[in-house]
Amino acid sequence: MVLSRWWSLVPLLCVTTGSVIAQNTAAPSDHSIKTVWVIVMENEEWSSIKGNKFAPYINGTLLPEASHTEQYFNPPRIHPSLPNYLWMEAGTGFGIADDRSPLVNSQSTTEHLVTLLKNAPGGGIEWRAYQENISGKECPLSDRYPYVVKHNAFVYFDDVTNRRNPSSAYCIEHVRPFEELGKDLANHRVARYNFITPNSCNDMHDSCSPLRNRIAQGDTWLARYLPDILNSQEFSDGGAVFVTWDEGEKADGPIGMIVLSPRAKGGGYSNSIHYDHGALLRTLEEIFAVTPYLGSAANQPDLSDLFSAFP
Repeated sequence: MVLSRWWSLVPLLCVTTGSVIAQNTAAPSDHSIKTVWVIVMENEEWSSIKGNKFAPYINGTLLPEASHTEQYFNPPRIHPSLPNYLWMEAGTGFGIADDRSPLVNSQSTTEHLVTLLKNAPGGGIEWRAYQENISGKECPLSDRYPYVVKHNAFVYFDDVTNRRNPSSAYCIEHVRPFEELGKDLANHRVARYNFITPNSCNDMHDSCSPLRNRIAQGDTWLARYLPDILNSQEFSDGGAVFVTWDEGEKADGPIGMIVLSPRAKGGGYSNSIHYDHGALLRTLEEIFAVTPYLGSAANQPDLSDLFSAFP
């Protein structure tokens, strides 16, 4: 697939500083970012991805059209996976330093992004977490490989799971099988905020058949499924896709952060501003105009420099 240079058709707007957020959720303007997808891959430094011959889609198709940053990190010394996923949702890892299930690591706080979205004025903002290889018949609170619960931060919050209830209707409604995304796009039923988690074979975490190469498998997965989003009406009409990694394999990064949007600067634009997952969270809060800033989102810069029009 060849991406068109959509940003050349978009009138430039002033880039906001992120210091002021609207206090309501009125319908987005024609030039605002309306729909967001976040896709999280696993355990690779940016230096292992950029220029890698086993990632031809990322390097040959996405980067020439996208914006990206060269200095995006997981929060300092935050490892392993779970606390990084929690950080993207709440701006903190809650002191967790392991990958144990919600039965051990659940959180009672309501101070996290999707609950801010749910409670936004004007009836709330719809969200959905697409998790590859879950059934969709229950709230997926434990591993069923290649689905692993540590890559699904949403089910660690009691207000999502109804206190770890596998039959929670709210959880089942919002945490859906990834396999439904294509149909939702085709039927124009996507939420405004969509978080996508490939399974452990497709997110560059494990070496699996048929390729037995983690980076190649993840790149192939992106090449297969990302065009469905990029070719959708919702993407063309003010969409933004953030492709990132949860953490560095050997240290804290830098890790990848790639932004695709009709409102991104694109054309291979990159910067060297220092960011971590708090910057992604701050950016999402600004796009959806919800407050307060959660955890480290309060002191991280937003990602507005990667856009020509934001939010």
